[in-house]
Amino acid sequence: MHRQIDTLIITPEDMGRIDRAAAASGLSGYGLMERAGQAVAAAALRRFPGARRFAVLCGPGNNGGDGYVAARALQAAGADVALYALGDPLSLKGDAATARGSFEGDVAPLSDYAPRAGDVVIDALFGAGLARDLPEEAARVIAAVRGNALPVLAVDLPSGVDGRTGKVRGAAFEAVATVTFMCRKPGHLLLPGKALAGAVEVFDIGIPARILAGHAGHMRVNAPAVWRVALPAQTGETHKYMRGHLAVFCGPATATGAARLSAAAGLRAGAGLVTLLSPTDALSANAAHLTGVMLKCVDGEADLAALLEDERLKTFVLGPGFGHADKARRHVRLLAEKGRHLVLDADGISAFRDDADMLFRLFADGPARLVLTPHDGEFARLFPDLAGDKALSKIERAQQSAARANAAVILKGADTVIAAPDGRVLVNENAPPWLATAGSGDVLAGIVGAHLAQGMPAFEAAAGAVWRHGEAGRIAGEGLTAEDLPRAIPPWPQE
Repeated sequence: MHRQIDTLIITPEDMGRIDRAAAASGLSGYGLMERAGQAVAAAALRRFPGARRFAVLCGPGNNGGDGYVAARALQAAGADVALYALGDPLSLKGDAATARGSFEGDVAPLSDYAPRAGDVVIDALFGAGLARDLPEEAARVIAAVRGNALPVLAVDLPSGVDGRTGKVRGAAFEAVATVTFMCRKPGHLLLPGKALAGAVEVFDIGIPARILAGHAGHMRVNAPAVWRVALPAQTGETHKYMRGHLAVFCGPATATGAARLSAAAGLRAGAGLVTLLSPTDALSANAAHLTGVMLKCVDGEADLAALLEDERLKTFVLGPGFGHADKARRHVRLLAEKGRHLVLDADGISAFRDDADMLFRLFADGPARLVLTPHDGEFARLFPDLAGDKALSKIERAQQSAARANAAVILKGADTVIAAPDGRVLVNENAPPWLATAGSGDVLAGIVGAHLAQGMPAFEAAAGAVWRHGEAGRIAGEGLTAEDLPRAIPPWPQE
């Protein structure tokens, strides 16, 4: 059963509001800290039963308070514990001071920590709220821990990782695992934080769901529970035209493979019909490779205009291997004027690098009919100001670009982000690393097109496509090539 806590992502700023609202509702702040610290201790004992010593590193705030509770719980369980504090423990305030007072062992300065063989480091220096570079004292300890290859269990987020952006603030621990509370933060899912957090455990410390919902934004982990309601209906009366007709534009004879990958993926992903729109010089090459996908000659605007007289043909993919920037712009203009849905990928995106505003104007009105699928380089061609703003997270870049373009944006990578014009955003996590291979993006574009052709809204079509694409990579397995992916696209997920 889906729980909100499983997919919700909370920014550090929103988490601060949630903590304050929980306190205002009458919940004990120290009670929450106690449950958090106990969860950390339990994870440490479960994950590291052979630890000779737990070196608990406590910071000057509430993250440090969690560490003091964890240290006390580990001592009570009979473990050997050494605690080191950054700053003066006597200067702690509120719940953190109470937690410090409950720990009866010695507290040494952080600078005194000397790694030992058999140590397990519990990093409670700074949590997800870190928004500045780490102090030099903490950076030196991180270097020593790394140099001795000691395992680290992080509290909330590895110290040094910015919880909003996932970026490293000077230096950061690399954790075997991270214990966080209530919900994941962007830094758990965005690179490089994603790689540094290790296995993330989310522990419910008892903040009511109504408080979470009241202060959270529209940020989730990409999962079927988020978009299942938009899946196309399948009934006994379904026929191929009800499942939609997808058309994929093909480039010149020397670059036909990418479009065929998109078309094959679209057919496998559920479109009732798929047609490859090929220039004359590529007809023979395409005809030799196609079976279930139909083939139509489209050389210019007159051919496309004639094709668009069929109102059943509503959805197009343009970009994979297309090549011709001027022709791409003319085709896109005609599709937009005729009210069609479009997945713009690869060369289609690059065609508008000198006039992105033209593209945005074409699709400015009404519900989103455009899906953009850029990697970072292509994103910078359409949104150079957003790409160059180092203060923005990948999530924020995707959100702002989607609003500007009135499009669903799939900002690709190992931490793919999917954004809607209204601010909704998803971060994908099911894609295996071997999915990063030539042609993989062409397959994704075809899956998105198939979803649009079946009547899904742009954002849900994009999100479902990214998830099925990730599952296809997992099913095809390590060593896959793009040709393997269409056959591996899974059916729609069941309840």
